[in-house]
Amino acid sequence: MVTKIKKSVDLEAFYLHLPILLQNAICSINGWHIWRTRYAESFRRLLEESETRTYWSTEQMRNYRDQRLHAFVQHCAHTVPYYRRWFRENDVEPKDIRTLEDLRQLPILTKEEVQDHNSEFTSEAVPEREKRLIHTSGTTGGGLRFVTTLQAQREQVAIWWRYFHWHGLSCNTWCGYFGGRSVVSPSQIHPPFWRYNYPGKQVLFSAYHMSPHNMMAYIEELRRRQPVWLHGYPSLLALLASYIVDKGIDIGYQIRWITIGSENLLSHQIDVIEKAFGVRPLQHYGMTEAVANISECEDGQLHVDEDFSAVEFVPDYDGQGYKVVGSNFTNPATPLLRYDVQDIVTLSENTCSCGRPGRIVSGIDGRYEDYIILKNGTRLGRLDHVFKDMINIREAQIRQKLPGKIVICVVRCDSYTDADEKMLLCEFRKRVGNDVDISLDYVDALERPRTGKLRFVISEVPEGQLGNISI
Repeated sequence: MVTKIKKSVDLEAFYLHLPILLQNAICSINGWHIWRTRYAESFRRLLEESETRTYWSTEQMRNYRDQRLHAFVQHCAHTVPYYRRWFRENDVEPKDIRTLEDLRQLPILTKEEVQDHNSEFTSEAVPEREKRLIHTSGTTGGGLRFVTTLQAQREQVAIWWRYFHWHGLSCNTWCGYFGGRSVVSPSQIHPPFWRYNYPGKQVLFSAYHMSPHNMMAYIEELRRRQPVWLHGYPSLLALLASYIVDKGIDIGYQIRWITIGSENLLSHQIDVIEKAFGVRPLQHYGMTEAVANISECEDGQLHVDEDFSAVEFVPDYDGQGYKVVGSNFTNPATPLLRYDVQDIVTLSENTCSCGRPGRIVSGIDGRYEDYIILKNGTRLGRLDHVFKDMINIREAQIRQKLPGKIVICVVRCDSYTDADEKMLLCEFRKRVGNDVDISLDYVDALERPRTGKLRFVISEVPEGQLGNISI
């Protein structure tokens, strides 16, 4: 596995030193390869099958999910060393796990446990020729590598495209992609800061060159290519949108769809994206481990895709929301039962007028790391609302090293004034009180990690200084 990782790094370094023309060719070849493998053969059938389930009744969907879960648990108990040992040592009969509620007999699984016992989670029943090595990006420094199958990947992509189809998108729609791929060398100082994937119909924009000095080049490329669909990390799309709003720019054509992924979508990002492009971003929630999937419908409701995985919502420690705990019954190669994604959501008891089944999630509130710690140990989340009306702030991030002490890193727009600073501090005081030391750090840009993902809160509070937190 180490050899494969090294080869991947070496290939990336080789790619970044190639002429732009060859880089475009490689992006297109890679896009063609993805198209041939991920979107060929069984993908169409899986997509059609998933779409036939779109308007199933709640009971039909629950029965379908529980049948797949029941079979999956048997697979885990008989072919996966980790689970075979667990069921034997705990005297639990795998055949008795038939429903989502029955899963509570099993312990919640953490990413650290999977990392520590990685090989023990690989099924002995999946032939080597069918295995595909993939990895999570590890936004918190805890990346995970494991195996899946091509069939499992196709089923996941089918669920994603079902969601895109809800909104009228098709595989023939050109897309401006703002993600974390290293498509442009960091040393490049002049445009183009994008590359083309022609088979995939993507303009791949670099996440690492979006400085105020370069932003007009991005806008000119959008005007030239006019992709009607923008997709990517919300922090990148919001950064571009903020520049457009700040400068009063008209991009010159109508964007029809904006979809986001990989990061939590914050309320102030929604506002600035809609103001800049005239389109409200559509939200989708998923992850590489494939233990949960949540899709937004045309009515703006977030539906759990019950036919994709077995998702539990476990009350959070301090009652602020629910932990997402899921079982990935589409991946037989690395089965994960009751896997804690470490994301927090809020739930709704409402039904949706769109007629689709699936529990409704009212908000995806972020990860445990998206909380700050007060001096008394209280965790405080959902602070993105502070920036909802702060139109003169291009980007912001909260950093914390000690309980009760935060630094707000701010990238200012040209129109930022002392009044904005006072408003920012006032809005924070409303939410955190006077028992928190707040300081501002004005920066030209927020530093992005290699993944390109931007965390709203960077917490470096040592575990021994968590005060009265109950964990």
